[in-house]
Amino acid sequence: MKLIRLPFFSILAVSAAFLVFAIRGRGDTTAMPQVGQTAPEFTLPSQSGTEVSLDSFRGKWVVLYFYPKDMTTGCTIEAHNFQADLDKYQQLNAVVVGVSVDSTSSHQQFCAKEGLSFRLLSDQDKKVVAEYGSLGNYMGLKIANRNTFLIDPQGKIVKVWTKVDPSHHSTEVLAALNGFEKK
Repeated sequence: MKLIRLPFFSILAVSAAFLVFAIRGRGDTTAMPQVGQTAPEFTLPSQSGTEVSLDSFRGKWVVLYFYPKDMTTGCTIEAHNFQADLDKYQQLNAVVVGVSVDSTSSHQQFCAKEGLSFRLLSDQDKKVVAEYGSLGNYMGLKIANRNTFLIDPQGKIVKVWTKVDPSHHSTEVLAALNGFEKK
């Protein structure tokens, strides 16, 4: 049997590709709703334990953002930016709603620690996350991928962001919302 020797960098490249695939995972195969479609309805518990339905926001713009995990660096940055811009959203008749697969008690702790006043919804069954094509897999754990849907006051999806950068995402959403409001 002949031993095949691969250069170190080839082994490193293959290992890196495998690691990226493992981290990203396959996620869920549910198709992501697209611009122009009616946003899928849902009812989920908020950090206060009250049930929140998408249809309760009819007549308002909805920034529905999915995020991986409470109290992690990227999710905290993203939440802080939405919180800092909350008055701007309210002036545009918009609400910000975050969704992850964390529990309501985790959301309560996250909101208290970080001073968040907008709604965070718990999707522990992962049904809504999957329905929005945002179910991911991180090292064997099912989490929400960092995706955002801008939903108009009639319940239609008007903009979708995938794999967002949490450091400037709120600014992107506000710019889009301002553009739609001017039409």
